[in-house]
Amino acid sequence: MSNDKAVRWLETASELDDWLASRSDTPLALDTEFERVNTFFPIPGLVQLGLDDDLRLVEPSVAEASEGFRSCLSDPKRPKLLYAMSEDLELFRQWLDLEPRYVLDLQIAAALAGLGFSVGYARMVDNLFDVEIDKSATRSDWLARPLSDAQCRYALEDIRYLLPMHERLRLLLESRDLYQAWIEESDRFASELASQSDPQNYYLRIRGGWQLSPRQQAVLKCLADWREAECRQRDRPRGRVLADPVLIGIAERMPTSKGALGAVADVPPVVVRRYADKILECVERGRSAEPNADRIEPPLTREEQGLFKQVKGLLRHVAEEREVPIELLAPRRRIEAFIRCRHSDDSGRFFREGWRGELLHPVLDDVDNLVNGNASLQR
Repeated sequence: MSNDKAVRWLETASELDDWLASRSDTPLALDTEFERVNTFFPIPGLVQLGLDDDLRLVEPSVAEASEGFRSCLSDPKRPKLLYAMSEDLELFRQWLDLEPRYVLDLQIAAALAGLGFSVGYARMVDNLFDVEIDKSATRSDWLARPLSDAQCRYALEDIRYLLPMHERLRLLLESRDLYQAWIEESDRFASELASQSDPQNYYLRIRGGWQLSPRQQAVLKCLADWREAECRQRDRPRGRVLADPVLIGIAERMPTSKGALGAVADVPPVVVRRYADKILECVERGRSAEPNADRIEPPLTREEQGLFKQVKGLLRHVAEEREVPIELLAPRRRIEAFIRCRHSDDSGRFFREGWRGELLHPVLDDVDNLVNGNASLQR
């Protein structure tokens, strides 16, 4: 591991292109800094890149103009090493309009290696290398220029240990026969993140919306779709336009006039003045539409909760035996989805495919027998 703390920049798109091409067979260490306080879309502030011990900083305007950078991100054969990559992938999707390929999340690798679930980067560096990283610049302004020396050095520390970490974790994962599982899980996770970005499906994530009737949920979807478009057009956070609980309140009351809209709890007068016509149009369109095919999932029933505990117990046995966090091997929402859809042909597919299927194979018959024994449960 290099002790070189010099701050180096790639200052032009052609320089970045040449630098990436110079070691095209080398994994790329990758991180970003961005701001997202008063906007809907994240604003890139800095890109950090590493090839072997050569660590560089790149201005967003340079990265955006670099065809080599875009090609590298999209290259399905060149690994990109990140840590806790979800926000970085969202940034690239919104900023560069691309989905990075062959991205490997070292936080997932650490979990598969038995080093803990969702452990932060600084803590993992401390655990693996006995190095304490200064995080004082974390919340600094990454859009201001010039960046301070402290910011630049902090940004470099965020990628300095990615390649050495990869080597340590690779050996651990290979010894546990889970290296390919890491590659598979990183790809699955990235694909799932991309699918969740569909603005037409945001209403399904609105907490508490399950209590609405099918007709009210149709109204909620129309309202959520309108708000997504408004937030994207104005580049404003959802809560700055209309908060989720207020959308639920409007869908529940289904107002037909400005006065009735203003009487809904927590609807600000400025929203009535600015958006009343559009909101009332959404209400009417949702009221007259066919109920949504996709309904917001309610919590499990008491009987289903009992089945959940039994299924999770079987899966936890494997997780503990293989020292893989249950949160990664069998996420709660996946077990819940399995129980809800236990009568469908796709029931339990998540647990039967790929590396999970191999690890869980010894208990899947027991899980099936348990679920089939509770086939009479009704929602």
